[in-house]
Parts: sequence; C-alpha cells; structure tokens
Amino acid sequence: MIGDYLRLIRAGYALAREGAFSLAEGQPLPPSTATLIRFARLIERPSVRRTGRADRLAKALTRLGPTYVKFGQLLATRRDIFGSAITADLAQLQDAMPPFDPALVPGLLAEALGPAAAQLEEISEPVAAASIAQVHKALVRTPEGGRKTVAVKILRPGIEERFARDLKALAAAARALEVLMPASKRLRGQQVVETLARSAALEMDLRLEAAAISEIAENTSDDQGFAVPHVHWPLSARTVLVTDWIEAIPVRETERLAAAGIDRPELAKTLIRSFLRQAIRDGFFHADMHPGNLFADPKTGGVVAVDFGITGRISKRERRFLAEVLHGFLTQDYKRIARIHIEIGYVPAHQSVDDFAQALRAIGEPLVGRAADEISMAKVLAQLFDTTELFDMAARPELVLLQKNMVLVEGTARLIDPQFNMWEAAEPVIGDWVRRNVGPFGQIERIEEVVTDARQLAARIPPLVARGERVLALIEAGQLRVTRRDRLGAALKWVLLAASLLSVLALLRYLFAG
Repeated sequence: MIGDYLRLIRAGYALAREGAFSLAEGQPLPPSTATLIRFARLIERPSVRRTGRADRLAKALTRLGPTYVKFGQLLATRRDIFGSAITADLAQLQDAMPPFDPALVPGLLAEALGPAAAQLEEISEPVAAASIAQVHKALVRTPEGGRKTVAVKILRPGIEERFARDLKALAAAARALEVLMPASKRLRGQQVVETLARSAALEMDLRLEAAAISEIAENTSDDQGFAVPHVHWPLSARTVLVTDWIEAIPVRETERLAAAGIDRPELAKTLIRSFLRQAIRDGFFHADMHPGNLFADPKTGGVVAVDFGITGRISKRERRFLAEVLHGFLTQDYKRIARIHIEIGYVPAHQSVDDFAQALRAIGEPLVGRAADEISMAKVLAQLFDTTELFDMAARPELVLLQKNMVLVEGTARLIDPQFNMWEAAEPVIGDWVRRNVGPFGQIERIEEVVTDARQLAARIPPLVARGERVLALIEAGQLRVTRRDRLGAALKWVLLAASLLSVLALLRYLFAG
C-alpha cells in the first residue's frame, strides 16, 4: 500500500511538472482541493506555462510510461464521461516508446518458443516500438528450403509486472479521489481502471492478437482490396507473434503512393468501405486504424492492415442501429433515426419521437449543400451522442470505441485523398446492409433469430421448474420450517409465474422491437 502511494506521488510530481493540473482551471472544486492544485502548479516548467494547454496531459502521461499512456488512450475514448476538452488533449497520445535492449531478444524468443526459436534468423534491430511490445524483422526457413521474411512482435520484458504495479497505484488514486471529492464518483475512476486492466490483459497475450488476425482474415477473405498478414502459429506464443512481413508503402507517405502509381482516391474509398464492412457486416473490426498501422500494396493497390492488439466487437443490434442511423443522415430521414433509437431501447420510450427528430434535424440540415469533403461522419456521430444525452440515452462503450476508430480511419482517408467524399464512399456498404436487413430477407433472418432465441429460452425453463419442484417437495416433507411452508410455497409459485411471464415479455419485446 505504501509503495502504491509513493508511485502516486511520483506520478503527481510528473503531472504537475508538465502542467497537467491546468486542466482543473475553471472547474467547480472544493476550496481545499483548489488550494492543493494551486500549490501543485507552482512547480510547472516555465516552458510549459508558455505553451498552449492542449498537449500538457498527453506529455505528462507519456513521461510516466506505458501504463499511463494506455490509461490516457482509454480516457480519450470516454468523451461521454470526461468531456471534449480533456479527451481532445488525450487524443494526441501516441503509442510509441523507446525500444528495449535488442540484446535481450534471443533470450526472450528462446523462453517463449523453446527450440522453435532457432527457426528465426537474422533478426534486425527494432523497426517499431510501442508501449507493450516492439517489432523486429527476421527470416524463417520454409518447408521448401527457402527463406521468408517475417515480422516478429515481442512483448516488453517485465511489462506485465509494471502494469500490475501501476494499476494498483491508479486504483488507489481512484479510491482516494472519491473519498476526498465525492462528486468525482461521476467520473467512475475505479471502473475506468478495471476496464484498463481487462484491456491490458488482452493486449499482453499475443495469441489473442493472432486469433483476431485470423478471424478478420476469414471475414474479409472475399473482399477486394483488403488484406492482413498471415500468422505463423508454430512460431507464436503468449509473448511472441510472428506474421508475414508486409512489403508495402505506409499510407502516410503520400508522395511514395503517387510515385508507385497507386490511385489514392480509390485507396481511400477502399479503406473506409473495408472498415464499414468489418463493423456493420461482420460486427468485428480493427479498432486502431491510424496511419502507422495501414499500408498500400503496390501490386494490388489495396489496403494492408497490421497491429490487431485493439479490436472492437458489436452485436447485430448495434450494427443495425449504426447502419440505419448513418443511412438516415444520408437520406435526411430524421424521424426514422429517432424511431430506431427508441425501438432498439437506447432512448426511453416516453421521449417524444418528434422532439428527438427535431434535435437530429439540427445536426443534419447544416450539412445540406456543403461540399462532401467538408463533412465528417465521425463528427456527425459525436454530435449525435451529445444530443442523445438530452434524451436520456445511456453511454454505449462499444459505440464510443467505434466512433473513436471512425475518427482515425476518416482522418487517414483524408490524408490519402484530401478531397475524399466520406458519404459517397460509405453509401454502397451502408445502403446494401440496410436494404438487406430491413427488407424481406432481413425480416426472415430476424424471425430465424427469434425462433433460435425462443428455443434457447424454452430449454432453460424445464430446469427452473424442476428446481422449483424439488424445493416444494422439501417443504412438503417437512425438511424446511413448517411455520414458513405456506408462505414459501406461495412465494415460489409467484416466482415461477413471474419468471415465465418475464420470459414471454422479453421474447415479445425482441420480436417487435428488433
């Protein structure tokens, strides 16, 4: 516990030096807390005072190391909790750190892969280094006797222990903050730390990243213009991931794209359509599509994506919601957008459809007549989430992650093609999905889903009834207190009846609300 607070003191010092506490300016703080912050700001760097406030928190978290970088990136996805000013600061965080000593690589590979590590030859210096792992180039012998270039991703040594220590300190900070400032409970600090712990645990098992690559490769196998690297499963483990090396051009190097004769407008369209197919058609998408993770293949003119440490998953219901909302803005059908929010249960049924549609019109109408390359789909979604708060829509973390990635992928598309038309590129994917899922074929699929759910629900009822019968038998046999027999028996019957009615109501709601 003492060690946790010592680490917090170190973190607080680094935050103060980089001017992060300036973010508290103008906030409603208790007098004691405001005084502490004024004292903390006395040790700000003079250079920090001369700069704008936008990058202060990002710089401080970067100095504190990989756990805090990940923490900041997670906060950047929760605009619904922390507001636009702080999340804009945090959006500048880059998942890049100095590489660890290359001399450690042979030992780490031998520990993870055993004798198979000898198959990796001519391992290069680090070619990329992030907060959790770094990447090397190497050669591996093929069954035919040749040699193939591969990318070797290796987890940073000691990263799991460091994350565990830092997370304990962050959890202690969240608890202390809630005690000192009860109003801070609305920030859900402990929940944020728990989310970071789960996310880090997934990212630090590279077998899960390999599985994500495999799943997206399977989902997109028939898609033109999108590819992912092949995973070498025998050479991959919890701390090592080996994939084919991608001989392609980073999409951020636009002059090289032009020199290679790649059609940049078509490449931007392919990127957006690939992302939307993953999100809306498959429900599983690459959630970190920044320019450093995307390449253009000179042979095909298509997109190659790498680094699948962060992925997102949304259910059929969220996919229908997203597609219909985007399609509603494309067709200016604001009442349909309002109805789908209420039908799917995101906005309470007591809210007025007409009032909600009016609020949505305030988002959509300013877009009419503007050049398509001036309209950001990601900003439209951000405005939508802000507006829905007025109508009691609860935050949807899975949609926030998707919207964050849409900011990344839309920005990358505009980097590739400054005149990029997001809505024109998106319409074929969104329109086809809506026509299929709202039309007759979609209704048939939904009926099939309802029948499947009903069968699963029916399968759960007999065990519940059997347990009830056993309890009733015990009551009748006198093995439970006689004085409570009638009351327990009646209560149990009501419980069974209520469970049955709730099951039927849930089924009807699913059928008619979709």
